[in-house]
Amino acid sequence: MENENKENLKTENKKTENKKTALVTGGSRGIGRAICMKLAESGMNIVFSYHASQDEADTTIQECEKLGAKATGIKADVSDPMQCKNLVEKALKISDGTIDVLVNNAGITKDDLIIKMTDDEYEKVINTNLNGTFYMLREVAKIMLRKRKGRIINISSVVGVMGNAGQVNYAASKAGVIGMTKSLARELASRKITVNAVAPGMIETSMTANIPEKLKSSMIEAIPMRSIGSGEDVANAVLFLASEEASYITGQVLCVDGGMAI
Repeated sequence: MENENKENLKTENKKTENKKTALVTGGSRGIGRAICMKLAESGMNIVFSYHASQDEADTTIQECEKLGAKATGIKADVSDPMQCKNLVEKALKISDGTIDVLVNNAGITKDDLIIKMTDDEYEKVINTNLNGTFYMLREVAKIMLRKRKGRIINISSVVGVMGNAGQVNYAASKAGVIGMTKSLARELASRKITVNAVAPGMIETSMTANIPEKLKSSMIEAIPMRSIGSGEDVANAVLFLASEEASYITGQVLCVDGGMAI
């Protein structure tokens, strides 16, 4: 019985050692938390960044740990290149020197009509959504190039595909992410590193929960499937692109939008 227990312990330790590590930016709530949980459920250990709320980060950690994953939250502002560098360095220490999957999810909105949009509103959205993605790609690409393998998934938006009134800054940032995805996919393909984007449509989050019902109903009417998606819908797409089943897919944009971008 004692020998059997030792063997079981060895097996469990080996399983833990062999787990892949995913680094997710903006993982403390909403779509980011759903992605962390889905990747944790698939057997990966999770390192994620969060911008402000320690309580929300702790909730993500607890949810991932319930699924059997090791999870760590690191406070970081992805619009700062030095903080991105430090985030990746800390993630490497936690994960014994490896990052197998990168999900660039961190993003903000500051909507306004262009004649009212301030320089600050424009620049903050570009700095977080576009520049932050670039900073993370630059740091993690170095690691994946040495390993000659990896999965990168950038979270864009249908707004980056089709545009939207009052979101010039957000549309520009998310369209930029798509261009970055396609270019980097060409750059890294020979090293067996795939780079893809997921473009969510209208997804049920804390932001959409605050939309007045009348306005929400009219927005849903514009969606061919006549419904709002969930964070898990987006997470399922991310999981697929992070999997071995997607090993021959790169440079693509997968819209999770109920048909909005058709």
